[in-house]
Amino acid sequence: MKINILLVLFLILKISTALGQDIHWSQFNAIPLFQNPGNTGHFNGDYRFVANYRNQWKSVTVPFSTFSVSADTHLKNAKKIGLGMLFFHDAVGDGKLRTIEFQASGSYLIKLSADSSHSIRPGISLGINYRQVNSNPFYFDNQFNGITFDPTLPTNEIYQSDTKINATIGLGAIYDYCKGKRQTITAGIGFYNLNRPNQGFYTQIVQRDIRVNAFAKALYKLDIDWDLVPSFSVSIQGKYREILLGSSLKYTLLQNAKSYRALYAGLWYRNNDAAYLSMGMDYQDWFIGISYDINFSKLVPASNLRGGFEIATRYILHHFKPKKVIHRVCPDFI
Repeated sequence: MKINILLVLFLILKISTALGQDIHWSQFNAIPLFQNPGNTGHFNGDYRFVANYRNQWKSVTVPFSTFSVSADTHLKNAKKIGLGMLFFHDAVGDGKLRTIEFQASGSYLIKLSADSSHSIRPGISLGINYRQVNSNPFYFDNQFNGITFDPTLPTNEIYQSDTKINATIGLGAIYDYCKGKRQTITAGIGFYNLNRPNQGFYTQIVQRDIRVNAFAKALYKLDIDWDLVPSFSVSIQGKYREILLGSSLKYTLLQNAKSYRALYAGLWYRNNDAAYLSMGMDYQDWFIGISYDINFSKLVPASNLRGGFEIATRYILHHFKPKKVIHRVCPDFI
């Protein structure tokens, strides 16, 4: 009985402190606009569409559920400028604390060398953040009748507001080094919540901490079919620290002028929390990736090693360019 009570108290503490953090993803490279606004327009193609979904702690409590969609492109007559939009929805806990955010982002490509092997891309994001909590599922002391808990009794709690709207600002930049098509390095740093928006409900002022994120990823050719794709991400927000690192192996099944297929398999680590496995596949202009967290934190007695499931999809659209046919014009005298 005492162990169960301690687990519940630990979980409540973990959930309540997590509410002050921004959302996070295991497949951090598969959500580019959230990773860094400098990623806006950073792809080969004309339009990029990305969707992500994460479900966590289903075995312990009400699942934490997060999904996101984004789209970005280049300006038609100024391909150095990237524009994008990101939307995400996050719901946690018994009170279904919802965070809904819409971000608009932009970036500008600066070439550092004539052959474009070195470049940087600074970016900015502007967002509107909406938060809502539902107090109806909560239990209070006033609903205890002296013998048992009676949910029909009034709580006698007065709430001024269950919603909050604020704006958020982020800045970032990425650096690209491309030695060849299969030898690249990308690194970036971003700063978010620079305006320290007030996310507190009621009369209490709770400023959201600035989040700093740094990441790096590489593509390294091993042989004709195999590539190594190592990566890491470090996030700092207030007293919270998150370090993710690992690598995927990429195997190219087919690559020619008309067809492209590749498989990915990876192993990753999140400090003091979990290890997770990932698998993915490129199919033409599509990518789909899945991952599953294996929890090994202090929550293991309740989680039974089960953490979170995540899926990511990406589609890159290319404009159809019709073949230009030059017709010969016959002279009038024929």
